[in-house]
Amino acid sequence: MAGMLGKKGYDVTICEKNESTGGRARIWEKDGFLFDMGPSWYMMPEVFDHYFEIMGETRSDYYDIKRLAPSYRVFLKQDGKTYNFYSDPQKIAALFETLEPGAGNKLHEFLLSTKEQYEIARKEFMYKNYNSFFDFINLRTMKVGARLPIFRKQKSIIESRFKNELIRKVMQYQTILLGTAPGDTPGIYSMMNYVDFEGGVWYPTNGIRSIPESLTKIALKYGATIRNNAPVKEIVITDGQASGVLLESGETVNADIVVSNADIWHTDSKLLKEHKVYDEKYWNSRVLAPSAFILYLGVKGKISNLDHHNLLFSKDWKKNFEEIFGKDPQWPTEPSLYICMPTKTDETVAPKDCENLFVLVPIPAGMEYTEEFQNNYAQFVLSQIEQYMNIPDLRERIIVQRIYSINEFKSDYNAHKGTALGLAHTLRQTAVFRPNNVHPKISNLFYVGAGTNPGIGMPICLISAELAYKRIECIEDPFPLKSV
Repeated sequence: MAGMLGKKGYDVTICEKNESTGGRARIWEKDGFLFDMGPSWYMMPEVFDHYFEIMGETRSDYYDIKRLAPSYRVFLKQDGKTYNFYSDPQKIAALFETLEPGAGNKLHEFLLSTKEQYEIARKEFMYKNYNSFFDFINLRTMKVGARLPIFRKQKSIIESRFKNELIRKVMQYQTILLGTAPGDTPGIYSMMNYVDFEGGVWYPTNGIRSIPESLTKIALKYGATIRNNAPVKEIVITDGQASGVLLESGETVNADIVVSNADIWHTDSKLLKEHKVYDEKYWNSRVLAPSAFILYLGVKGKISNLDHHNLLFSKDWKKNFEEIFGKDPQWPTEPSLYICMPTKTDETVAPKDCENLFVLVPIPAGMEYTEEFQNNYAQFVLSQIEQYMNIPDLRERIIVQRIYSINEFKSDYNAHKGTALGLAHTLRQTAVFRPNNVHPKISNLFYVGAGTNPGIGMPICLISAELAYKRIECIEDPFPLKSV
């Protein structure tokens, strides 16, 4: 967003809490290993390209992208089998047919409908600001929105069409990327299956870090000042308007407009003091996306049976979701997990003949733990990988290891209860029901990022920047911008 405002002629100063820009998309380097610390899935490339286009830039001048084939590999604990999934509807339909007779044709029909839903959502809803329920439901949006399964659950939609357990799991796992259990995810997010099977999974040159690096270059190009290691203590309100920010160092940075990209809970509860919008009861009633138990591993020697993206599914899918999202959350006892091995595609992120592994286990936000428990859980996770992903000597080959979890999400990103993503995408936390991107009483205070609209995910956060820009520029057009 800094680049957009800078190009428009605003004098922009970024006060960044950490040592570098990028938020969760930071990097960590150790002994020749370079780890993308957060996001690892590059999807919806058209949204990224749109940003560069409205800025008068060309994405390929900053980085290239490569379609991954396969998109990801799935490991099953039940029988030790693995399955490759491609962003190729014909290949996927053929695989589905081997798993469930007739499922290939069902998939073809389903992808046609979800493609339409995705195009409607992207062109009619994602780039629109909302002030009330009537902005969300009007004659035009009702006409196109009637073709969106807003009030059905994603789980119901998938399980009414497909009976095979693996198919059901593959078509529902994306809900974790939205921070929600399938049974609580609005049916509109079934369009993620289209994004997956047709849109594809990609890898940008030099990894995910290329995105924040590119956005930083564009911001600097248009005159932005970036101040790293400058955490904000308070948003200063003078005569009912935001007049700047007070840094933890004691310095005040004056401003005519303030835009917060901090965790929405932190901004409201900690930075606004008596000007906060929501009380503690409100935040305690919110459904948070999970946190994550992450291992950054530098491994000696090559690993042939892992691909770039790898998913290990729990045997008891229902129990696993209940442990993460249920009323009595607990550390998963038989978890599903995800491993990104970017060295499959990019050898520059590790020393020669080594592998770079990013291991993520979804866990409930808000859990408390000791260092001893954390270390023991790491050993448990590694044993699961050794056993079910056929890497029996993994622990013997680890030469770099770092654990990152709830406490780090709290300390590094001021994340509410250590959530890895933010507010989950339940129906009551979608669109007009999500915290708005402008303060209701302070007209020059705006919000951007995963906590406001449209929500979670790198491409979606890019859209949130465009929405906040529209707010500032008083642009009411609900469609994607043509230029800045």
